[in-house]
Amino acid sequence: MENNRELLLKISGLKTHFPVKKGVFKRTVGYVKAVDGVDLEVFRGETLGIVGESGCGKTTLGKSILQLYRPTSGSVEYTFPEGKKDLMKLGHKALDEARRKLQIVFQDPYSSLNPAFTILGSFVDPLNKFGVKKRSDQINLVGDLLEAVNLPRDYMTRYPNEFSGGQRQRIGIARALSVNPELIVCDEAVSALDVSIQAQVLKLLKKLQDERNLTYLFITHDLSVVEYVSDRIAVMYLGKVVELATTDELFRNTLHPYTCALLSAIPVADIKKKRKRIPLQGDVPSPVNPPSGCPFHPRCPRCTEKCTIEIPKLTAYQIGKEEHFVSCHFALEMMKEKK
Repeated sequence: MENNRELLLKISGLKTHFPVKKGVFKRTVGYVKAVDGVDLEVFRGETLGIVGESGCGKTTLGKSILQLYRPTSGSVEYTFPEGKKDLMKLGHKALDEARRKLQIVFQDPYSSLNPAFTILGSFVDPLNKFGVKKRSDQINLVGDLLEAVNLPRDYMTRYPNEFSGGQRQRIGIARALSVNPELIVCDEAVSALDVSIQAQVLKLLKKLQDERNLTYLFITHDLSVVEYVSDRIAVMYLGKVVELATTDELFRNTLHPYTCALLSAIPVADIKKKRKRIPLQGDVPSPVNPPSGCPFHPRCPRCTEKCTIEIPKLTAYQIGKEEHFVSCHFALEMMKEKK
């Protein structure tokens, strides 16, 4: 990443483990290692895509960054106008203030809006909390936000059941924008929508990003979506980042066997350019009892004895002018095969 990019968010050694309790006395017998040592940097104005299979820790990572889940260890440093602060060390009041800069768009547009409130009512609490308390100001602001997401102003008097999924998701985006944030976590923000509506929402997100200088952390399992919307992509597997690069670099020079398998599953319209499918054996191992060594080794076609013993570090490789991070013992071999 270029040196002139402003670092907005730095995640170091982030772990979020959930206790597993059993028995009458609810004793802790283990931990679900949902996020297990993640290091990431997010730059102002970019879209960082987070991809992986279901259960790999994507959503937990996003919620841990926002402190909706309190991480077990590590640090989440955010660059505020007054300087950098570790969100994990902030008290309740300071964290509430910090959340004005960080918002989330949830996956399910049907459950993220309270059916008992009008659309205006869904905006009232965050506006009151962050200083917009005059009713006329709230009505004007909500009307402006609805127009910003291509919805009429008078929709604010309606209830969520009167809207389609695509319209509800636009309302969710407008609500996230209501406190003028800098970073928005989009948690599978288009996965519940029809393909045609997905395209509209993605175009809207890119338009809003350009107009408001927003930074997105875009969580999805759909590589076609993440290719369209992201500047860089981080691939997660079993709570860890296994590959990280710019979008063009990742698709051009894939260096992790897991990412290769994911890319091979993307449907291609042109039959002459059809990819060779790389099937993965078995399921994602349990995060309660992850395998020793490389977490991907039970399913990896390149697995050797070293993979079962030694955990590969996320290492930066210089490819041309770009840095390509990958966690694999065979990264150099794969680089040579690509040439």
